[in-house]
Amino acid sequence: MSTKDFIEKDFYKVLGVPKDATEAEIKKAYRKLAREFHPDANKGNAKAEERFKEISEANDVLGDPKKRKEYDEARALFGNGGFRPGPGAGGGSFNFDLGDLFGGGGTAQGGGFGGGLGDVFGGLFNRGGAGGATRTQPRRGQDVDTEVTLSFTEAIEGATVPLRMTSQQPCKACSGTGDKNGTPRVCPTCVGTGQIARGSGGGFSLTDPCPDCKGRGLIAENPCPDCKGSGRAKSSRTMQVRIPAGVTDGQRIRLRGKGAPGERGGPAGDLYVTVHVGAHPVFGRKGDNLTVTVPVTFAEAALGGEVRVPTLGGPPVTLKLPPGTPNGRTMRARGKGAVRKDGTRGDLLVTVEVSVPEDLSGKARDALEAYREATAGEDPRAELFEAAKGA
Repeated sequence: MSTKDFIEKDFYKVLGVPKDATEAEIKKAYRKLAREFHPDANKGNAKAEERFKEISEANDVLGDPKKRKEYDEARALFGNGGFRPGPGAGGGSFNFDLGDLFGGGGTAQGGGFGGGLGDVFGGLFNRGGAGGATRTQPRRGQDVDTEVTLSFTEAIEGATVPLRMTSQQPCKACSGTGDKNGTPRVCPTCVGTGQIARGSGGGFSLTDPCPDCKGRGLIAENPCPDCKGSGRAKSSRTMQVRIPAGVTDGQRIRLRGKGAPGERGGPAGDLYVTVHVGAHPVFGRKGDNLTVTVPVTFAEAALGGEVRVPTLGGPPVTLKLPPGTPNGRTMRARGKGAVRKDGTRGDLLVTVEVSVPEDLSGKARDALEAYREATAGEDPRAELFEAAKGA
């Protein structure tokens, strides 16, 4: 986030809360908006993803009392993109250098204010104020992507599976310092912050990772031969991961804090698991519902009856087949489908398929011949031809 964005963006408006909102009100507003615009709930929606980033950015500032205080103080001075004098500053214009002001050395003509805004922006941009001590910053661990293949039943019911992951972890040889003697020095380019500022015009600056220390804030005088001075090394580990019930093929699950460990006390990254689901020989899936095709005899379809239907992982259910059931009709067995997010289950959709025997006994053939004679006057295709004539 640039200094310009920090001053000009109205984070209270982004979260939809008043400027005097309590911490609880800010947290409640953030959680509501985060659920609504989370990328997992709006796949492929670029606008929702951008909105989620804005919400997270606003919460990062307003959710931290120290950052919120710095933000409010900065907005009070630069609420409309320019300096507004406080009480007693007097009328007239001010002539000052924003670069000096941010650095902590500027004094406005016509009204002094010592100390500058270095202390105001220091916590947010990792830049020390006037006389402030530099320090290396904690670094968040990298996110890790992996994949897992589940059987159809495991995807419906949920499963705990072992995942072997390879990620960047602190080098064991140098304890993550990057120096074989364990004594790295502070990077002189970024003074240990891991970032450098670049001018963007108008007195403002943006920050980039320091090219000399690669954002670590430290430089190894005697690089560790195992990690080549990076302080990180590839490591493999196996962990048991619980895949929730009801996942679908291709779904991407986020497990917070299960990724690569952070540096210097920083939080771990997240683990993203892409799920692949195998096919089932009997059941299919349509959203939260399972599907199955059940063969029935001509007599059952014509006269009606009761039909036993298998369920996934449970006892069979019996459905009543009405007389005159046509081929392809779908019936519903409630609560026998996939598990939803709220813990309830979808339904089992049962499609009837009239089975035509390939071989008939003499008795069965005589019965069908008698049936054909009894219904000789009926033509099921008559309406078809009438409709064709009228079209």
